[in-house]
Amino acid sequence: MKYRIPIIRNASDFVYFLIISVLLPIVLLFDVIVVLPEIHEPDSFPYDFTIIMALLIYFNIHGNMIACMIIATSVKFETVREPSAADAERLEWRHCKTCDRFAPPRSWHCRYCGVCILKRDHHCGFMGCCIGHHNHRYFVCFVFYLFVGAIYALVYNTLYIVVFTDGVANCWKNALVVRFPAHIPSCSFWVNVQIIIFGLNIFTLICASMALIQQVSIVLRGAVSAECGRHPKYNCGIYHNLRSVFGVRMHLAWICPLIESRLPSDGYSWKCISNKDLK
Repeated sequence: MKYRIPIIRNASDFVYFLIISVLLPIVLLFDVIVVLPEIHEPDSFPYDFTIIMALLIYFNIHGNMIACMIIATSVKFETVREPSAADAERLEWRHCKTCDRFAPPRSWHCRYCGVCILKRDHHCGFMGCCIGHHNHRYFVCFVFYLFVGAIYALVYNTLYIVVFTDGVANCWKNALVVRFPAHIPSCSFWVNVQIIIFGLNIFTLICASMALIQQVSIVLRGAVSAECGRHPKYNCGIYHNLRSVFGVRMHLAWICPLIESRLPSDGYSWKCISNKDLK
């Protein structure tokens, strides 16, 4: 596995990266410092357990995010041996007009990254890089832990607002009865902060849910986003499909981004199901 220096070339990607890099720590600190002591007695087992879980989830979110950004997943034209023009079509290598080289199967050129990506799934704006063969595992885990963290936070934030904070709950009721969000400015600054964090929590959960559903669907089918709607040529069974993303230690790879799990494929050649099975 090779690494790269993460350089965000697109201005919009940089904005998205700042949003997730700044807002996640703010929400974590708010929940740990403000919300949690209201629900659990400090130094009690539920309090300590929730703190540990929050830190583990946060570590996995940012750890997998960093892994996606620093792991190189582009085609290494300088080291790979390209097939001849006569063999390229048979081996399903395509000519990339931008790179003016033959690119391996399932690789696509990214106009943001400026390179061909092995088994390219998509370009992620929040990370400023492409999700491909070598970092797909980390992106799926990133989305999964973002989903888990959003649910965890939403449960505690809902309890805090509904049960322990009458001011926020009343402000929400009044805002819904009157004209939302025109009523929000009449609430105090602290109440508005809590409302905004609660709204961000819901928005994050919706986005993470949609991304997780989409990723689970394509991973189980052994596909990438660009192959959706096509014949399942690379769908060799759930076990093989999961192994091709999470590696030979797939039963452990999802627990922590620091766990090494070698991928069975080099990203240049792929196991396919027979043409007979496609019919």
